[in-house]
Amino acid sequence: MSYISTTLIKVIKDTLKKIYNYEDETNLVMVEIPKDINHGDYSTNIAMRLTKILKMNPREIASNLVSEFEKDEFIEKCEIAGPGFINFFLKKEGISRVLKEVLSNPETYGKTPLESSPHKEKIMVEYVSANPTGDLHLGHARGAAYGDALTRILKYTGYDVLREYYVNDGGNQIETLGYSLLERYKEALSLPSDIEKIGYQGKDVKELAKKIALEEGDKYIKVDEKEALEYFKKIGTKLELEKIQRDLELYRVSFDHYQSELELYTSGKVENALNLLKNSEYTYENEGALWLKTTEFSDDKDRVLVKSDKTLTYLTPDIAYHKDKFDRGYDELIDILGADHHGYMARLRAGIKVLGYDPSKLNFLIVQIVRLMEDGNEVKMSKRTGNAVTIRELCEDVGVDVARFFFISKPIDSHLDFDLTLARSQSSDNPIYYIQYAYARCSSILRRNSNYEIKEEYSFLNNQKEIELIKHLDIFKDVIDDIAINKEVNKLGNYLYKSAQLFHSYYNETKILDDNNIDLTKERLALVKSISIILNIGLSLLGIEVKEEM
Repeated sequence: MSYISTTLIKVIKDTLKKIYNYEDETNLVMVEIPKDINHGDYSTNIAMRLTKILKMNPREIASNLVSEFEKDEFIEKCEIAGPGFINFFLKKEGISRVLKEVLSNPETYGKTPLESSPHKEKIMVEYVSANPTGDLHLGHARGAAYGDALTRILKYTGYDVLREYYVNDGGNQIETLGYSLLERYKEALSLPSDIEKIGYQGKDVKELAKKIALEEGDKYIKVDEKEALEYFKKIGTKLELEKIQRDLELYRVSFDHYQSELELYTSGKVENALNLLKNSEYTYENEGALWLKTTEFSDDKDRVLVKSDKTLTYLTPDIAYHKDKFDRGYDELIDILGADHHGYMARLRAGIKVLGYDPSKLNFLIVQIVRLMEDGNEVKMSKRTGNAVTIRELCEDVGVDVARFFFISKPIDSHLDFDLTLARSQSSDNPIYYIQYAYARCSSILRRNSNYEIKEEYSFLNNQKEIELIKHLDIFKDVIDDIAINKEVNKLGNYLYKSAQLFHSYYNETKILDDNNIDLTKERLALVKSISIILNIGLSLLGIEVKEEM
């Protein structure tokens, strides 16, 4: 929790104990920053929350509390508003103590080290997990940026996190990839090919086939088709996954582990999970298929596990995969999935519940649809290739920083219009440019004069914009802690944008470097340095670079 909030909550709790002998064991005491600065620096509704407990009128409770609050060295004065709100006006010197906290921890402000973290849960976050059969597109880009930023924030706030990519290398799509490559390989060798077997028509499959033909010649024309198909399935998966990894590296997204679907089959994990499901009371056979009673767990209909031809549905290995995640010792699982998976949540949770795991520990973030817009019109295809726009093309067009920020800046469960015209703009209208420019301005000031001091209090920082900036810096910890709990990464983008707004306004109206007032200059430089620290940490958590000059 932030320095000011922590200090103020302690004052309130100590006063409640002193006056009413009330111990706030359920954390009823809360403070917030009023929207209107005329209502003080912070406010609390604790008097109203204690009305039933203390059996007193809330304004009477507030009046008794205020009499004691105003004796505290941290508080200038208090006012009672409405039915019992208490507004705090804090002493400026007390507020400025935040800067010492920031300046003393320039790389780790707000960070909770894993070894001392109160968060004992091990969390696995699975995201992207695109089939290794083609390029990564805009939906993947949004989920990748969001997932990467979320895991950075979870780690920063003290969680033990593993980032995982699930490689779908064991299903029908790989069979289709193998046939597509084989036929394109024949085509590259100027041999007859079967167009009906080319399930993936993308340019990337053609290019891979040409590469293989160039390196291997007609080697796989001379072998049995089954052997050739196995080769193309294997090499196709390998080369496509390597291309995906290169694009993700460009996009500053990395993973701790790539989990193969095929390995779940060969290790017996899928068969084991299926046998456990069969032996439960929640499966039955109908028309030769094996069904799971997912309707008993809020699904709209029961789901097939094994089809009448004895092949498995996608649900069966997915249940086995999530069983394996829990068996590896993870307490919470977070899946970031595309919008087409919305109906998948209930049936997957049902399978986990039947196997004896807590379905509330399996959480989903659904990535809603992205529309690429240019000059008010939707862009569906790449001008260069005629295919859907890829992550790589987008990054080459607008830059990695812009792409990531635009995808992160809105709630993941809302539709997103990605404005290419705005993204290419290098002006204050572009939000990430605006934020990075704030950091560059800080750097420029500090290059001219970095003579700031780390002190307990900064007595000269007392104009309203300075106080507003310091209070905003103070809530950084609260913002990232809130994101770790509620998984709303866009809140950090909003916070950084507000930081830039406050700083640009301050910069435009304030003479920061004043040769006639060295003491004031030193304190303002301390504030500028603190702002640059917060912007640096915040952008790093979003996977975005800071710029010293712009």
